[in-house]
Amino acid sequence: MPEKALEGVKVADFTWVGVGPVTTKYLADHGATVVRVESTTRTDILRRLPPYKGEEPGVDRSGFFANFNTNKWGLTLNMSTPKGIQVAERLIAWADIVAENFSPGAMGKWGLDYESVKKIKPDVIYYSASSQGQGGPHGRMRGFGDTLVSLTGFTHITGWPDGAPTPPHGAYTDFIAPRFGAVSILAALDYRRRTGKGQHLDLSQLETALQFIGPLILDCSVNGRIFDRVGNSDPYAAPHGAYPCQGEDRWCVIAVYTDEEWNALCKVMGNPPWSRDDKFSTLSMRKENQEELDKLIGEWTKDYTPEQVMQTLQKEGVAAGVVQRPSDLFSDPQLAHRRHFVVLNHREIGPHAYDGIPFHLSETPGELARAAPCIGQDKEYVLKEILGMSDEEVAELVVTGALE
Repeated sequence: MPEKALEGVKVADFTWVGVGPVTTKYLADHGATVVRVESTTRTDILRRLPPYKGEEPGVDRSGFFANFNTNKWGLTLNMSTPKGIQVAERLIAWADIVAENFSPGAMGKWGLDYESVKKIKPDVIYYSASSQGQGGPHGRMRGFGDTLVSLTGFTHITGWPDGAPTPPHGAYTDFIAPRFGAVSILAALDYRRRTGKGQHLDLSQLETALQFIGPLILDCSVNGRIFDRVGNSDPYAAPHGAYPCQGEDRWCVIAVYTDEEWNALCKVMGNPPWSRDDKFSTLSMRKENQEELDKLIGEWTKDYTPEQVMQTLQKEGVAAGVVQRPSDLFSDPQLAHRRHFVVLNHREIGPHAYDGIPFHLSETPGELARAAPCIGQDKEYVLKEILGMSDEEVAELVVTGALE
């Protein structure tokens, strides 16, 4: 196999939960050597979240954690001990990249903030991801992606017009920010290659997420309009929604933007008499009578499977898609063709399907080769093989309590 894109890049990974581990997972999946540093006394929150293998909780049984940490080496350190700090410093001296996503100031308590780390590794690339950035009046505010979806405005615009705000599912910003983080690290690696200089990368989840509601922010600044909750509707399309189909809780989404698409939809439905009513003749009229229109289309879709609705409409140039359940994804023909899901054998969980690499590099393909580590699984390998410690040095770390 050709060399992977990031072969030879070394990462000291002090991240936890979502945004940090997903960022470093990209690096690991494309060949970087990533050492994940954890604590057994304050375990990663994701290790304590379901789904668990066999629904039995355990720090090494979470599929959530496992999915975010493929191809990494696992090391546990007691950072409250001088020896634990010394091992961390030795790991930093080895690394090209130091990654952390604690609240600003946390790394400084261990003497491992950027300015201190620069003295150990002058050309280090130091990646910090936090809720709102490293400075400012709210810089030290603690929070997770669940909080950030409200701060960025997503919660306000999600839900039904007559209902309360509805947060998007999960910690949405945790899945946006890593894409920016990975690209910023690659840019810093390129800069160091050209100049020999490292730098501090300061990523704000708040600011990365704002990129995804840019049109609404622009509309507010230019026109003074504040976007409110509209359910499944869209200002430029009607019908636009999820419609019930045959089967238990099966749905298909349909979006019609133009009169040509509307006529194609009517043709597929057999041109029912109501479709020729003047109140549905133009987009503006369909928007005005949207509630009635949605009911009429739902009466048609309920007699077909969502796959039938999708395939028939797509053939006629109408945007439509099945609302897939998690179980449907494993039989999705496109994902199967792309070999998206990869089964790896986890030490505790056993054979387990992982999300594959979402972009393919033709000359330097990434690979999911190793399952996520059990907590502290690779201590001996990291200390002896990566950091070059002797048996005596490792024994001393055990005696002093530096290894949790």
